Amino acid sequence: MPSAPLYHASMSEITTPGEGNANVIVGKMDGVVKKAGNVVAAKTAKPTKTDSIDIEPPIDTKRNQPDKHSLDYVLRSGIAGGIAGCAAKTTVAPLDRVKILFQTRNPQFVKYQGSWVGVAIAMRDIYARDGVLGLFRGHSATLLKIYPYAAIKFVAYEQYRAFIIGSNRRNETWLRRFSSGAAAGVTSVFLTYPLEIIRVRLAFETKHRSSSLTDICKKIYYEHPLPKPRPAAIGSESGVAEAATSTVQAVVPRSGLVNFYRGFYTTLLGMVPYAGVSFLTHDTIGDLFRSPSIRAHTTLPIPPTAPADKAAPLRAWAELISGGISGMVSQTVAYPLEIIRRRIQVSGAVGDGHRLRIGETASMIFRERGIPGFFVGLSIGYVKVIPLGAVSFYTYERLKTLFDI
Repeated sequence: MPSAPLYHASMSEITTPGEGNANVIVGKMDGVVKKAGNVVAAKTAKPTKTDSIDIEPPIDTKRNQPDKHSLDYVLRSGIAGGIAGCAAKTTVAPLDRVKILFQTRNPQFVKYQGSWVGVAIAMRDIYARDGVLGLFRGHSATLLKIYPYAAIKFVAYEQYRAFIIGSNRRNETWLRRFSSGAAAGVTSVFLTYPLEIIRVRLAFETKHRSSSLTDICKKIYYEHPLPKPRPAAIGSESGVAEAATSTVQAVVPRSGLVNFYRGFYTTLLGMVPYAGVSFLTHDTIGDLFRSPSIRAHTTLPIPPTAPADKAAPLRAWAELISGGISGMVSQTVAYPLEIIRRRIQVSGAVGDGHRLRIGETASMIFRERGIPGFFVGLSIGYVKVIPLGAVSFYTYERLKTLFDI
């Protein structure tokens, strides 16, 4: 009888008076095996009989399930994210330089705005003036900023995702994905924003006698808004309000480290839709590519060392398309706030040094060019963010596979 070895192997564990009915005993053994699989599996003489019992998959799943809160996982995902960010930014560095010059309406390059020919002419002028290094001006500060920024962003996304979504695929809703991405973006930008200010100011410099990194930091630190005139009529209600405002401004820092967070609140407003939509779009398109009808053509085999909850990796072209579309969609949603942020960041480099606020900057842009003013350089932005998102997500996903996370 094929069930005899299983029966005799377990008699030391269970004593039953009805030894004559082997089928009844085997039925009871099924319940014991499910509750104490390790003990019964170790005592079973023929493992082929236990293959029908779903024991091994849960054990393997638990063994291969990574601890996303462990230091090892954080370090691996951080390294992968940092490298992915640097690779993506290096790819689009020349376009990023031209885009910043257009966004901030640099007097020497404002005449080139509005056409692809203007982009080419602007890059030609930068090359003629400063050589190849001119196209990458500020890129060292970009890498200095983008590595920790991208590392923190991807690490934070994995952590927020593990907390908000977990390993249950039923929790994969658009709102949870958006929330995880938005929270990751806010976390990363808060910790790296001063480096972004320095990068933008370095890219804005176009003079032959350019400023060094130290000079730029000093300029930003000591910039302060011009004092507003004192109210003339203190007795009126408006005079009292203006006097109170002047008092508040007198105690609020007018220079110092606060200058390195110029435009920070606008950045937060823009980062929430940008990062949220970026991760949401990437993951959603990834699900579409992994649908049963086409996944044979869009996915690669799952590596044997991959975590249990890791989906099948996409083929190179599918991953690049997924990342590129996510960059395009997120850029469109958040671009007006990015325009406002750039103008605030360089407000101390042009004009009278007045520190512009969000409302003032938005009004100025609208008076100058109307609604289209909030989308200046968006076409260049598309050319930049599509390869940026594609290279970033592709590099990150491939490094995750390499690092077994």
